[in-house]
Amino acid sequence: MSATLDKIRGHKFITAEVKKALPKLYSQENVSDPMVVAKWFGQNGWRWFAIEWDGEDQFFGLVQGWDTELGYWSMTELESVKGQFGLPAIERDCHWTPKKLSEVRESLEKHGFA
Repeated sequence: MSATLDKIRGHKFITAEVKKALPKLYSQENVSDPMVVAKWFGQNGWRWFAIEWDGEDQFFGLVQGWDTELGYWSMTELESVKGQFGLPAIERDCHWTPKKLSEVRESLEKHGFA
């Protein structure tokens, strides 16, 4: 199913490069300003900024939705969200450049987006 959705999107939901760049889950706990390696965005205005992942499905990072907070999410869950006509509703930001969490937070506070 993932390959089919990638074909519809025109890009991979997560690339080998992103997988390699993301630190393991819990490895950044003592880092005061960790890097945000990847970003996904939804048609509903939500955004997910990945800092770590377990190498399989679980991510940790900043989530901007009803509130902006650090939390966990599942790649499977994000990939399964469908929009109008059953098309994928969440996309990876293919133009994202990794940046410090503080920079992402500052941009969200100033502009409402990062």
